[in-house]
Amino acid sequence: MSYANLPLSEHCLGPNLLVDDAPTWVLELDNPYLHGVYAPTVHTNARADDMQVIGEIPKDLNGAYYRNGPNPEFKPKNRYHPFDGDGMVHGVFIKDGKASYKSNMIQTACLSEEQRQQESIWPGVMGPFDFDLPNSPIKDTANTDVVLHNGKLITLWYNAGQPYSMDPLSLENTGEFQSPSTLSRRLSAHTRVDWETGEMFFFDYGDEPPYMTYGVANPDGTLKHQVPIDLPGPRLPHEITFTSRHAILHDHPLFHNPKVLQQHKMRLLEFHRDLPTRFGLIPRLGTKVTWFDCEPCFVLHTSNAWEEGDWVIMDGCRSINPMPSAKPEEGDLSHMLAYMRLEAHNYRWRFNLKTGEVREGPLDDLNTEFNKSNPLFHGIKSKYAYHQYIPLHEDGGATLRFNGLVKYNNDSGQSQRWNYGEGVYGSEAVFAPRLGATRNDDEDDGYVINLITDGNDWSSWCLIFNARDITTGPIARIRLPHRVPVGFHAMWARGEELYA
Repeated sequence: MSYANLPLSEHCLGPNLLVDDAPTWVLELDNPYLHGVYAPTVHTNARADDMQVIGEIPKDLNGAYYRNGPNPEFKPKNRYHPFDGDGMVHGVFIKDGKASYKSNMIQTACLSEEQRQQESIWPGVMGPFDFDLPNSPIKDTANTDVVLHNGKLITLWYNAGQPYSMDPLSLENTGEFQSPSTLSRRLSAHTRVDWETGEMFFFDYGDEPPYMTYGVANPDGTLKHQVPIDLPGPRLPHEITFTSRHAILHDHPLFHNPKVLQQHKMRLLEFHRDLPTRFGLIPRLGTKVTWFDCEPCFVLHTSNAWEEGDWVIMDGCRSINPMPSAKPEEGDLSHMLAYMRLEAHNYRWRFNLKTGEVREGPLDDLNTEFNKSNPLFHGIKSKYAYHQYIPLHEDGGATLRFNGLVKYNNDSGQSQRWNYGEGVYGSEAVFAPRLGATRNDDEDDGYVINLITDGNDWSSWCLIFNARDITTGPIARIRLPHRVPVGFHAMWARGEELYA
């Protein structure tokens, strides 16, 4: 089956598959994640000032939007998966009503070696793995998430890998980031920073005991606390959440058999519907985990969590079908395409610390994910979350794509929605508090920012919305100097911290 020849209604890549700023080797590969809006760009170290703005950038918006994502430099050795693409960070810097842009590749050890040999070396996450290769049997790309802590921009990988750091203003690479943990040098993608205390909550996981580690770093990056976490076996947790007193660890029934990995050099994920999903509450600096059994599911991303008396409330996106059935007609990419479809809904869990009771239920049935909320309110009561609308596979398209922005009021159940437009695809949106905002101000007193790429003309834009009402559309559109490939996670850095 040829994805490159599929009509627009099938692949949703844009009307013109040939992108003039992509490396020529993409034309040799029949993979939808290497074409159109997903195609890597050759503009890997760009700089631009005083960019075109339609509308007006608010004067009380001060900081930077960073987004990480895949941008493979060399033709893949095996079947390509978006997790295999070399990491590339894009930054839109906003100050005094003006915007500038920078981008740079993440200089990982794997990318450096491939640049030395001028070819792809590592197999992808779809295998077969090569355990004789240095650093990792698969390529550690640091292409998934990005956080700012102790003046360092830290890039992280989906599969828990070696983190790398960049200068947050220049985006120059500053080398491997040394994890504060003494138990593991790796960090999972969704390390979280508490804006209130400056602490960083991190975890790692793997195939050898301890199967998970949990830790807290001080604002200066030094280790404050760490503890191994007892799990039944290897797991693939993706997220960590925190409240004012606890961290919340995830144990999902989606995992692989390490013996199969060793014998066949393939990691075969299975969703075990007979096992519960467990969420573990541990005091921020504690050692004892209290586990709560919930309905089987997989959670990629949470919006926020907080405490009300004996109850801990957590909002996030829940998937009860994390491994959709593969379609044989999609060939040897069928399992990857199925996994990347991402079926999830806005959901709320409640855990009673005194009785052990669990209450859970949906907040909406729209297919949304990549959810964010106001970081000023992380750990305390909040109600707003900003999601990406993801059309289901049967609605057309073989790939994961964001077609619209959804603002949820998780208390009232109301929502707002703004669609990006035909052939236009978004990135994860972040909440940017108004300059000088505090927890005493309204929770949605600020702006929502993301990047979009228009498959109709291959232009990319930074969109700024008034967070109070996204239905009116962007109040400012900033044209970027080149096409930005569709990517993964984003963050907002406050100007008070960034430009001090």
